This record gives sequence, C-alpha cells and structure tokens, in this order.
Amino acid sequence: MLELKKILLAEDNPKDVELTIEALSDSNLANRVVVVRDGVETLEYLRCEGEYSGREPELPSVLLLDIKMPRKDGIEVLKEIRSDPKLKLLPVVMLTSSREDKDLLNSYYSGVNAYVVKPVNFGGFIDAIKQLGIFWGLINELPPAVGQIKEE
Repeated sequence: MLELKKILLAEDNPKDVELTIEALSDSNLANRVVVVRDGVETLEYLRCEGEYSGREPELPSVLLLDIKMPRKDGIEVLKEIRSDPKLKLLPVVMLTSSREDKDLLNSYYSGVNAYVVKPVNFGGFIDAIKQLGIFWGLINELPPAVGQIKEE
C-alpha cells in the first residue's frame, strides 16, 4: 500500500480548514494533514522550533499556504522558506481567496510553485482541494533532499 505523505496546511480560517480537510478526506489524505494557524507557527513547524521542537525533522510533501494570516503573512513566510537552505526546495502552493494581481505577482516573484484561488462555491472548493491533494500528495515527485531537513 502506498504511504501518503504529509500535507502542511497554513490557514487561519477555521471554516476553510474544515472544508480543506473534508476535501482531502474524500481523497484519502485527511489523516496526513498538519494544520498551522499563522505564519509564525508555519515557520516553527518547518524548522522544528517552539512547540514543534520535538517532532521528527521531516518536511511535508507540500505546504498549502494562505496569504492573509496573522503574525506573518503568506508572502513573508514564502520568502523565508526560499531563503532557508533547509527549506527552499519545499513545494509551496498559495491557496488564497485573493484575486489581486499584486498578490499573484508577489507570490511568483517570491518563488511559489502554484497559485490557487479558493473557489467561492462549496463544490468548486472541494474539487480544487481534491485535485491539489492528489497531485502534490501522491503524484508529484520530490527531489531526495525534500522530506528530510538537510543539515548544512
């Protein structure tokens, strides 16, 4: 049986967290989702710091990252990930309700792998998340350095 890889979901809206987990569950991926609620917590998880200092130093297969989050927004998080040698290969998908050109451009200039606008209707949202989960959680191949935090 294929072992499902972890997906890290950085989302501060409880309703969007619930819908995302429900959609991933329909793709048999819900048991592999780790949820963080803001940008600072996202980086602490990835770097095994703070409350995550005791976890195994393994990176998720993908980070689904919201742009508008408290303490540190998604663009700031993305820039820190791309500047960190231990994290820079981590696939990051901006999963956001923002259709603003500046957010789209800033995301790509900062190194995002994909930019997905959350569909407004429930069915569209569920379908989009299922497709993301299947592609990034099962189909996409990661380079050998991703999945383990490499010591420099």
